[in-house]
Parts: sequence; C-alpha cells; structure tokens
Amino acid sequence: MRLRLPTEHPTEPPTGYKIAHPVLSRDGTRAGFTGVSLGGALPYGVVADAGCVYGRRHRPPARLCDCGFHCVHERAAAQALLCTAEHRSAVLLEVSVLGAYIRFERGYRYARQRVRTMTVGPCACGAPATALADAGWGRPGRRALAAACAGCVRGRTALTLTGFARLAGDGLRVLAEPGPAVVAGQAAPTAAGRPAGLADAAGPDGREGPGLPELVAEAALLQARLDWFQTQLALLGERGPGGTGQG
Repeated sequence: MRLRLPTEHPTEPPTGYKIAHPVLSRDGTRAGFTGVSLGGALPYGVVADAGCVYGRRHRPPARLCDCGFHCVHERAAAQALLCTAEHRSAVLLEVSVLGAYIRFERGYRYARQRVRTMTVGPCACGAPATALADAGWGRPGRRALAAACAGCVRGRTALTLTGFARLAGDGLRVLAEPGPAVVAGQAAPTAAGRPAGLADAAGPDGREGPGLPELVAEAALLQARLDWFQTQLALLGERGPGGTGQG
C-alpha cells in the first residue's frame, strides 16, 4: 500500500526563509536572485515559478524528484547558513510559499514563491551596507552583487538598496542589517536597518519617493565614486600622456 501525505489547506500562504545571492542583469535594467544550491544556475525574480532543474516535464514539486524552490521554517536556521565561508556574501530572504508544496521537518519544497523581504548583511569591512556592488562573479547575463559600504564601492558597478528594490519590483522590501559595531553597543548610523523599499514622501507624480536615509546613502555612494574618479585622474596625470611615469 502506498502512503499518501496529508493534504493541507492553509488560510494564508506559509512563510519561509532562505538565502540567495542578489543579481543584476548585464544591461542594468532587471534585478533578481540566484540560489546557493542545485538551482543556482536559474536566476529568479521576486515572484517566480519553479522548474525542474533536470529538464523533466513534471510540475514541481514532484514527490519522486527534488525539484522546486526550497526554504526552511525558522529564520534562525536560514541565518545560520550565512556563517559558512561560501555563503558569507548571500542575503536572507523572507518568502511566501505559494502553490503546491511539500512540508518537511525543517522546511518546504514548493512550486511558486513571492520574496517579501531581503535583508542585506554588513559590508566585508564591517560597516553597514549602503549598496550592493559587483561581487566579481555571476551567471550568464547576470552579475552577482554583494553588500558594500560607500567607502568600499569604489568604481564597481553598484546599486543602492533602494535602487535594487525598485528594479526588482513587486513590492520587495530591502533591509540593511546593522554592522558589528552596533552589536558591541556602539551607536548605529542613521540609515542602518531602514527598509530601503519604503519612503516617507511622495514625488511629483504621486508615487512614493525616497526618504532622507535613502538620499544620504545615494549621496555617499556618489561621493565614493567621485573620490575614486579623482584618484584615477591623479594617477593618469602622474604617468603623463604616454602612459609612463614622469621623471
């Protein structure tokens, strides 16, 4: 006799947690995510349907396959994955589990999801992130991004947290996690922990615009790029027009 799993009929979509890498399309017009495990070769958007990575024609999540999106029940379990060396630059996602799903002891495998919130960790230098910058790797047509403070962006391709939320669309909220200094009891920068997808004021077209913390982050990012540009100009002047050092 073949055992059948009990059928659930929740009144609202279950919530789950997972980690992923934020990505930006090569032309800079679309933002999304790529997974950290088997499905990492298939970037997805804020709202997405799963496909079978093995190319089979069944609909995920098939009982005899491991296809579909994956997430865990507990936020702490997903955060623990960020401690491993290969996942240090990943972000934490809070998702709504949509469509058919299979419940396991620690999480779900499911057919469709909506990413509600993305939480970005601190920059590699320890400062709270104000941007997502080119991480130096990617997938075909997608650049992977990693948390960066204004001082570490330099000349890399980068997006502010607000800019990423805007490109990703579908109501995504982006939060910046405070840096280690906050954990130690020191004062946190004003912009840290602010939802980048939310705003305080409406723009001239009636849509919500960025608030003061977001504008401060944008200004810091522009200043960092200007500093890098001036440094490059200074180096070019030292080398001279011929490209060699002047004696």
